[in-house]
Amino acid sequence: MNYIQIIVPTSDTALQETLIAVLDIIDFDGFEESNENLKAFIDEDKFDVVAVDEIMNQFGLTYSKETITKQNWNELWESNFEPVLVDNFVGIRADFHEPLKGVEHEIIITPKMSFGTGHHATTFSVMKLMKDIDFNNKSVFDFGTGTGILAILAEKLGATEVLAVDNDDWCIENSLENIAKNNCQYIEIAKVDNAKLSKQYDIVIANINKNIILDNLSFLAEDAIKGGDTILSGLLKEDEADILAATQTIGWQHIVTMEKGAWIAIWLKN
Repeated sequence: MNYIQIIVPTSDTALQETLIAVLDIIDFDGFEESNENLKAFIDEDKFDVVAVDEIMNQFGLTYSKETITKQNWNELWESNFEPVLVDNFVGIRADFHEPLKGVEHEIIITPKMSFGTGHHATTFSVMKLMKDIDFNNKSVFDFGTGTGILAILAEKLGATEVLAVDNDDWCIENSLENIAKNNCQYIEIAKVDNAKLSKQYDIVIANINKNIILDNLSFLAEDAIKGGDTILSGLLKEDEADILAATQTIGWQHIVTMEKGAWIAIWLKN
């Protein structure tokens, strides 16, 4: 499997975050932000040049494009991967980094194309919210697990049953590898197309995007135990009103919204 990398020359961080949100909608699922440009990655067979051109024209931007093989992608991603620290609560590193000091929980991942290495604002914010939730002996449903990083953190925080799902084969492969690397015992990985389940969970985490969350909200409402906790993310600030209006109709209580840049994560009581 090959990937398409596009490079958009802009140093505007707010614009980079907006582009990530827009490109995510058309199936780009890997991003690398820098002071000089934004790099975005997508499966070769999902790349739509017309859609990308329209987006770039909309923002008055140009871009360059190249094809990257799976092997070269791994080498590229690893060469640019830096450890992530969420305060002193959790640290995320690759196995080729030195162990992190001064953090409560350390997660080791193999940095591949799967979304959710901890670098993105939404993953970072979800982890910060998780610090204030009691996971001890709880069951957890992680909808759109990506690298499996949030499922791994849930187990490290004391969860004794975790179902982590995604619809992407690459994510399933990477999450299984990361779960094994972190010696997790209570995480089940499954490939699914929606959030419809046959049982309920104490804690639900959905770090995807606004449209997928709203499309699956009725399922998520059925998945969540009454009185439990839900974290919704993969959201921009302007998505908050629509998400809160929708969750209010199913009786969920808004606890807090965590902001980082243009992105938010929302904690609700079911």
